[in-house]
Amino acid sequence: MAPNWTSSAKQGIGTSLSSASPVWFTLGHGILNEIYFPSVDTANTRDAQYLVSDENSFMHEEKRHMKHDVEYSDPRSLAYRQINVDPHDRYRFIKETISDPDAPVVLVHTRFEALCQEAHNYRIYTLVAPHIGNQGMGNSARRISVQGRDCLIAERAGKALAVIASIPFLKCSCGFVGASDGWTDLNFNFRMDWEFASATNGNVALMGELDIRHGHEWVLAIGFGASGEDAAHTAIKSLARGWTHAHKRYLSDWHTFCDGLIDLSALSTDSRHTYYTSAMLIRAHEDRLHPGAICASLSIPWGQIHGDQDVGGYHLIWPRDLVQAATAALAAGDVELPVRVVRYLASIQSDDGGMPQNCWVDGRPHWRGIQLDEVAFPIMLAWHLHNKGLLGGFDPWSMIKAGAAYIIKRGPSSPQERWEEDAGISPSSLSTLIAALVCTADIAAERGDGQIASLCLETADYWAANVERWTYTACGSLLEGNPEYYVRISSTDKKTKSGVQDPDNGYVQIKNLPGGAKRYPARDIVGGGFLGLVRYGIRRPNDEHILKTLTVYDHVLKVDTPYGPGWHRYNHDGYGQKANGDPFDFTGVGRLWPLLTGERGHFELAAGHSTFPYIRAMESFASTCCLIPEQVWDTANIPEKHMLIGRPTGSALPLVWSHAEYIKLLRSTQDGVIFDLIAPVHKRYVNDGVTTGMQVWTFKQRLLEFDPDRPLRIEVYASGNLHWSADNWSTSQDTALGDGGLGVYIHDFGEGQLNHAMALKFTFYWNHAEHWEGQDFSIAAKKNVVKPQHKEHGFSSEGDPDRTETFEPSLD
Repeated sequence: MAPNWTSSAKQGIGTSLSSASPVWFTLGHGILNEIYFPSVDTANTRDAQYLVSDENSFMHEEKRHMKHDVEYSDPRSLAYRQINVDPHDRYRFIKETISDPDAPVVLVHTRFEALCQEAHNYRIYTLVAPHIGNQGMGNSARRISVQGRDCLIAERAGKALAVIASIPFLKCSCGFVGASDGWTDLNFNFRMDWEFASATNGNVALMGELDIRHGHEWVLAIGFGASGEDAAHTAIKSLARGWTHAHKRYLSDWHTFCDGLIDLSALSTDSRHTYYTSAMLIRAHEDRLHPGAICASLSIPWGQIHGDQDVGGYHLIWPRDLVQAATAALAAGDVELPVRVVRYLASIQSDDGGMPQNCWVDGRPHWRGIQLDEVAFPIMLAWHLHNKGLLGGFDPWSMIKAGAAYIIKRGPSSPQERWEEDAGISPSSLSTLIAALVCTADIAAERGDGQIASLCLETADYWAANVERWTYTACGSLLEGNPEYYVRISSTDKKTKSGVQDPDNGYVQIKNLPGGAKRYPARDIVGGGFLGLVRYGIRRPNDEHILKTLTVYDHVLKVDTPYGPGWHRYNHDGYGQKANGDPFDFTGVGRLWPLLTGERGHFELAAGHSTFPYIRAMESFASTCCLIPEQVWDTANIPEKHMLIGRPTGSALPLVWSHAEYIKLLRSTQDGVIFDLIAPVHKRYVNDGVTTGMQVWTFKQRLLEFDPDRPLRIEVYASGNLHWSADNWSTSQDTALGDGGLGVYIHDFGEGQLNHAMALKFTFYWNHAEHWEGQDFSIAAKKNVVKPQHKEHGFSSEGDPDRTETFEPSLD
């Protein structure tokens, strides 16, 4: 049988804080799910559970047949108590799960309680499904004896797990799932008839019958190592040290962590549970071998329909999510974690200054997209830490400079925006790019590097002055009587991938839709990314463009659930549970994202309104153990598929970003100001009202025409001469391009310098290549200019963006 993963609907996430214990566990549907070792990106089990049989009339498995309840066994730790009860109330399991702080071992303290006389004679089995190294196939299982005790082990590619209990096994068997495994054996006649000693190279399962004549209370240990024997010895040593020792240290370490946090719980509406859980969950998602690497979620969304081909899930590193987690930790008072994060980000930055779309903990890229906000966020984090004097001996300036250069040369249009789908200019990405450049300038000025500071500020000012030109439509049709709002994204020209289309006329392709991808006018797609303009300090909360968009945003995307308000990412979104409640299988319907409720709460704070409805909603969207999901159901209930309005769907649960947004909303509320606000950005654009009339031509954005009464910049990314003419080549001039810093070369035409020109025509001689560009470029001069409110100049899409005929270094 082909392997698959299990549901992403987790009831708990746990790990020790000890470096000696690089193991993480997840809980769901009353049982153990994935166990990660030796890093947060490597799952090694599908699940592990108990089976019960009377050997005559039934076989029950915890996951499918029992009634489940889960709670924290200690509210200031990630230790869980699961209570699973027979549907006829004849017996129950009470389990407490932790990981051993002294070793990579997951421990499940178990008590079986017989609630009727015949239950004392029931048989109990443990069933474990290995998926070692993120793979269900290619596993091999054996029964071995170590120190006189039977152990069940599974191995694959230099990693192994071992299953042993503090009471003996009566029987052991290793089989292939769906053919010779223990579940198939029991399901046939309610008896364990098979005792296979091994199963090699396949989708295997391990099963052992526990000898409960030794007692109805035991500890199950699942240990890890480089070989089966190594894992077994590790598990046996853990059992020898005892549950009490491991449990005490596990709780103590988490108590110490919580004691070091800023107490924001008074701002919560649920007696502080979600706050401390959120802080612990962010810390729990950090890798041991690569400090600062925090995965997006220890879950695989809709994992039950995905198999070995979906090796990533959400247990990968997204720089965006990582910075959200780091700034939340900073907001909660954990000042060491964000420093580890910025060090890690510097280590995975590519030579050209870019960041991976996502990656494994060792920095190897997984998906290969480019998202400019993921380059910007690390700069913003570094600025926050620098501004607070928390960096210690680490200097992130090399990372910041490289990232800023990458942003300037590739922005403002991003190949993907924050939802990882479409290319173009989005208010969300643009707000982070502007903020990151101002942060870079702030640090550069402090270091005495005026050249870089000027370049970054001039670019940020130019982009900030054109936010509305690039992303604000005047002819939208989403709300009658309100045609003006920020679009989700202003699409790029798909034919040439060059320039920027007018948001009034461009198109956006939306994938993941039933029936295939569809194109919609950019002016008719709205999202919440525009709130970033307020969050980082680029626009006032009462700016007319913001307020007009807010009305449309709420009309199109807001849903009032019984638990509070929620928002969709954008209209026509296809990433989410299907309309009938089935799992997303690369097509579906986008649902509500709790983190967007947090983003709206931050805006309301900036606008001088209460945040408590949004805090309460985020807490209410959470699961029983305060895990906040990626998405919640947004329409009529489908109880048989567990789709209930305002409750988690089959997407990631928990999502670290959701918890980060929640923590920052609490801290922002306490401070009375948005925690993510970049002070020099707010001062520059809100307080001081800095703007610019600069017009900029680049290979990526080629001006169709220019206003001669305003400055014009020609900007390229290689040294050379600008050969130009203002009179249709009757005369020409050669001007050496000036070094603007960060590998940017510029020539500025001053205000009025080209007043008498009908057009500016030009080409380039590249110094390094010792070659002419090979084509001429032309920008027409506007005459009798009447400056509209937003649309100050146009862009051309002509020419090849990959520039196969240009000698300027390719950025693609």
